[in-house]
Amino acid sequence: MFVLRCREERIAQLSFFFLRRSFFAVRAGLADSGIGLQRYGEPKSIKSGSSVTLANEVERSNILAPGLWFRIRGTPLLPAFTPERFRGLALGSRIQLQQRNCSRFARDFSRRSTFSSSQRTRSTTSRLRFRAQDLFISHLVFVSASSPNLLITGGAGFIGSNLTLALQEKFPEARLTVIDDFRSGDFKNLRGYRGDFVAQNLATLGWREQFGDEKFDVIFHLASITDTTLHDQFVQVHDNVESFRRLLNFARPSNTRIVYASSASTYGPATAASVESNGAAPANVYAFSKTIMDNVAMREAKENPAWIMIGLRYFNVYGPREAHKGVPASMVYHLAQQMKAGQRPRIFKQGDQKRDFVYVKDVVEGSILALEAKESGIYNLGSGQARSFNELVDVLNKYLGTKFQPDYIENPHAHYQNFTEADLDKVRGALGYQPQFSLERGVADYVEWLYPTEK
Repeated sequence: MFVLRCREERIAQLSFFFLRRSFFAVRAGLADSGIGLQRYGEPKSIKSGSSVTLANEVERSNILAPGLWFRIRGTPLLPAFTPERFRGLALGSRIQLQQRNCSRFARDFSRRSTFSSSQRTRSTTSRLRFRAQDLFISHLVFVSASSPNLLITGGAGFIGSNLTLALQEKFPEARLTVIDDFRSGDFKNLRGYRGDFVAQNLATLGWREQFGDEKFDVIFHLASITDTTLHDQFVQVHDNVESFRRLLNFARPSNTRIVYASSASTYGPATAASVESNGAAPANVYAFSKTIMDNVAMREAKENPAWIMIGLRYFNVYGPREAHKGVPASMVYHLAQQMKAGQRPRIFKQGDQKRDFVYVKDVVEGSILALEAKESGIYNLGSGQARSFNELVDVLNKYLGTKFQPDYIENPHAHYQNFTEADLDKVRGALGYQPQFSLERGVADYVEWLYPTEK
C-alpha cells in the first residue's frame, strides 16, 4: 500500500510493505515518465517507457491487481503526485521518498510480513528512493497532465511549425499557443493547427500584460531572425537576445522549462566534428547573437539549477515548410527547385565543401526529447555525418530523376563554414537522440512532399 503523508509531513513520502516475499509492481501511467524505484545502493537503469517495478532478487509480480493501469493526475491513489502539488518543487531536483516509521503501519507490516526478523530489520531500515536519473519532476508533471500548456515562439516558421504540428499530434489534449510576427513565418505552415495564436514581436512583447499569471509547462523558443546574411549588428543582437531575455524574465518565477534554438554557427570555422564543449567562435553577428543566448541561458541555469534550460544547436536543417524563407531556405530546397526547373544546380567551387544536412523530422524529434532532459545543457542536433555539396547533387539527381552536372560558381561570402558536422555523443547519452534520416532518406521524403503529384 502507499502512504503519501505521515504525521503531517510536508513532503511526499512513500511506504512500501511486503505482502509476501516480493515487492509488487505497478504497471501504470508512471511508466511513461521513466520512473524507476530502486533499493538504496542497488541502482538499476530503467528507460523511459518501461513499466515501474519494485524489484528484489526473487519474483516480480503485481499481487494486488495484475494489469492495473491508472493515471497519475487526479488518481485517488496518489493525491500528492499532481501537477498542482509539484508547482513549488524544483524541476529536475532529487526527490527522496523514504519509508517512515509510522507506528500503525509498522505494526501492520510486522504482523503480516513473512520475512524473518533480521530480514525485516534490514528492510525497514533500508531506504527506497527515486534515482535522480529516473525521476525529474518537470517531465513527470508534463506527461501526467491531461492538458499540458505549451507555448511555441516562432511557431509559424520553418522548424517551429513542424514542431507545433508534431506536438499537436503527440499530445492531442495539449493547450497550444504560438507566438509569431510573421517576419520569417507564414500562416500556411500551420494548416490543421487547432491552438491559439498571438501575433506579437517578441523584442517588444510585454509578457505579463499578454499572459498575466498564466503558467506554461514548457516554452519552446524558436523565434529568431534566421537570415544569417543580415549584417545589421544592432537588429540581429537586439531582436534575438532581448527577445530571449524578456522570455526568461517571464518564466523565471515559475521555473518554466525552456527549450530554445541555438545554432551550429556558434562553432565558427571547423575541420572536424563539433563538440558542445568546444569554445564559441562566431564568424557573423547572427552566430554572435546565438552565442550570447547560450551564455545567458547557462548563467541562469548555474544560478538556479532547478530551472531547466535546454539549448539545441541545430545544424543544416532542411525539409517541409521552409519555402517561405526565400534566400535563407536550405541549400537542399534551392538546388531541388533549380533542378526541377531544368537548370544545372549552382554550388560553390569545387563542391567539396561539407555540411551536416539534417532532416527537419529528426530535429523535431530531438526537440521533443528535450522534455526529458534531467538538467540544463546545450546539445547538438544534426545527422552526425558531413556530406559534400557534390554528393547532395548526386542524391537530388537520383530522387528527382534528373542527370544534371553542377554549375560551379565563386563563393561570395567572406566568412563561410566550409565544414559542419555534429558530434552526437552527448545528446545520445543525455536525451537518447538518434537521427532516423540519412541524406538519401531525407531527400527522398522531402522530394515526395515538395512534388506530391510527380512520380
